[in-house]
Amino acid sequence: MREVKYKVEGMHCASCVMNVEKALLSLKEIEKVNVDLSSKSARIYLKDSIDFNTLYNAVKKAGYELIDEEKKEIDYLKKERLRLIYSILISVPLMLKMVLEMLFHIKLFPEFIGMFVDLLLSGVLIFVLGFPIIKATIMAFRNFYFSMDSLIGIGSIAAFATGFLKMLNFDIQDFSIIGAMIVTINFIGNYIKEMSTGKAGEAIKKLAQLGAKEAHLLVDGDVVNIPVENLEIGDIVLVRPGEKIPSDGIIIEGEASIDESMVSGEPLPVDKKNGDKVIGATININGILKVKIEKVGEETFLSQVIKMIENVSASKVPIQQLADKITSIFVPLILILSVITFCLWYFLPELMQRFQVIFPWVVSGADRFSNAIFSSIATLVIACPCALGLATPTALMIGMGKSALNGILVRNGEAIQRMKEVDTVVFDKTGTITLGKPVVVNFITDDRNSLFKLAYVIESLSTHPLAKAIIDFIKPNLNESFNSLEKFENFPGKGIKAIYESKELVAGSINFLKEEGVYVSENYIESLKEFSGKGMTLVGIGFDGKFIGAFVITDDIKSDSIEGIRLIHSLGIKSIMLTGDNRYSAEYIAKKVGIDEFYSELLPQDKINIIKELQNKGRKVVMVGDGINDAPSLKQADVGIAIGTGVDIAIEAADISLVGGNLVGVYKAIIISKKTFEKIKQNLFWAFFYNIIAIPLAMIGVLHPLIAEIAMIVSSINVVFNSLRLKYIRLD
Repeated sequence: MREVKYKVEGMHCASCVMNVEKALLSLKEIEKVNVDLSSKSARIYLKDSIDFNTLYNAVKKAGYELIDEEKKEIDYLKKERLRLIYSILISVPLMLKMVLEMLFHIKLFPEFIGMFVDLLLSGVLIFVLGFPIIKATIMAFRNFYFSMDSLIGIGSIAAFATGFLKMLNFDIQDFSIIGAMIVTINFIGNYIKEMSTGKAGEAIKKLAQLGAKEAHLLVDGDVVNIPVENLEIGDIVLVRPGEKIPSDGIIIEGEASIDESMVSGEPLPVDKKNGDKVIGATININGILKVKIEKVGEETFLSQVIKMIENVSASKVPIQQLADKITSIFVPLILILSVITFCLWYFLPELMQRFQVIFPWVVSGADRFSNAIFSSIATLVIACPCALGLATPTALMIGMGKSALNGILVRNGEAIQRMKEVDTVVFDKTGTITLGKPVVVNFITDDRNSLFKLAYVIESLSTHPLAKAIIDFIKPNLNESFNSLEKFENFPGKGIKAIYESKELVAGSINFLKEEGVYVSENYIESLKEFSGKGMTLVGIGFDGKFIGAFVITDDIKSDSIEGIRLIHSLGIKSIMLTGDNRYSAEYIAKKVGIDEFYSELLPQDKINIIKELQNKGRKVVMVGDGINDAPSLKQADVGIAIGTGVDIAIEAADISLVGGNLVGVYKAIIISKKTFEKIKQNLFWAFFYNIIAIPLAMIGVLHPLIAEIAMIVSSINVVFNSLRLKYIRLD
């Protein structure tokens, strides 16, 4: 399934989003569409090839414009600013004329000429400057895809019509100036929304601007400066002190400290040497490096992070489903209520005028037709689906941008909603709480040569980190070749065995050796307990039923583990550690870092079963692991958090990845998720609350249409600025 992305011009509200989605989904070549109001973009997933013009025409038919990002993108904000300036230049004289006539009874023109001036200027503003609104209104009736612009368009046309009828000597009040003012206020609101929603995407813009602009390409020993976008996979580039790494790659020569704060959120530089991977846009502090480029363009780490944030902000979290259902019927419902309002005021004027006894203003004393038009216009323009549409994506975009700048990459919006209910965090031990780089620190045996020989023979065939640690330890002491093994078998979470020189050779945990019939004397058991009680891992070697010895392996605790777990406890969340290691080692690590509960000597399936058991008890579980052998557990948990290694962000099993592996990031992820979801709830509450209160007031004639339009704009802007407050949440 191929994915393409385009900008969409002309969207102002949640109904616009749904209209664009419907238009695109009507094409048989399209599998799925994510349209994001905050970024004004459409991410389209194709099941068959389709040309841009077909997509463009489908969106155009719905009243919007699709912009190919490969072409020059229209500066929409600049167009809105010019439209706003021209509308103000027309509106201000109209408003002054209206104020002079209403408050000071000063008429600048004879009555007929005055009406003509009102109609002319209002007509220019509504039908010329406001042509996109009128066009959207016409398209809405043609396609039955209604939006906020449809409501504004119907209201302003109705208001203009009163002026036209007045010129034809109908007994009606002239609201043409009000129609013009509604359009102007709408322009003001759209311009402010464009600027404020633009701020919501500042994190993405900031990330995009982090990349290097130029690369020093090495060609036959010479340095050629080229734009970064011209780099190709396999190119060798020179990176001097103080310069940015131009793209993702691997160091082939040199050593340096690299500032990776843009990746991990950590201020301390990371030492890199020959063979280490580096990330584009990170900064070389103090060395000269030669880097072989491995990723370019959209495949780079930075591009993937930006894409991830955009995907999450466009995703539909479960709470948004309610808003979407309401939005789908919102505009048609407002149109119906507007008609009902007109009918009530026209056919039951005595009933509706009772409200004017309580609220004696607005159009008190006007004829029933004027009152009906006035109140129905107010009902049209007071309604605000914009706030509903902006409530979720703006909060998601800002929250996920803050996460990315702290080395926390969120893959789907649902994880944010699930995270708020989390009460248990389950940690894998190796590579999560500990460094995941085990080293042999001692060994127990009565026959050193046999232990080293037999361990090398069998462990050299294993890819397990403990096996690698043993090989690294004993290899310098061996200078001979050995016979090959037969019938090699691997037992995940336990150990390995094979046939060597016609006898059974076993390596693994002490319990595994016993299960395989290896006898371990009491003298050895006491020594083994002494080491395991200090949190060290033991890998035993058994041959022909006899215990040959064991290697003592340690894996240091990460410097941030204790602090990370302390912060998680401060939220009232329980911590549990799962490990395949022995009980003594697990207990030692758990006590040292402050884990509430631990389970040891587990197989991969055991970890899944423990998480299922916790969930069956009603616990909401976050699983934190390295994303490789913990992938099944990450999937089973309510939220899976994978410990990343900088460039290694494509851990599909996880909902969230922590770049750099700092466990304090788990705490930060929980805080950001909770605060983001709080903002989403606040935004939706105020959007619903505003509409529930404002629409009835407009229907009973209490709200002047201009006040109604201003209130509608303020509602939308309030949602955006409430979301922007996420940028300032404390994470320490």
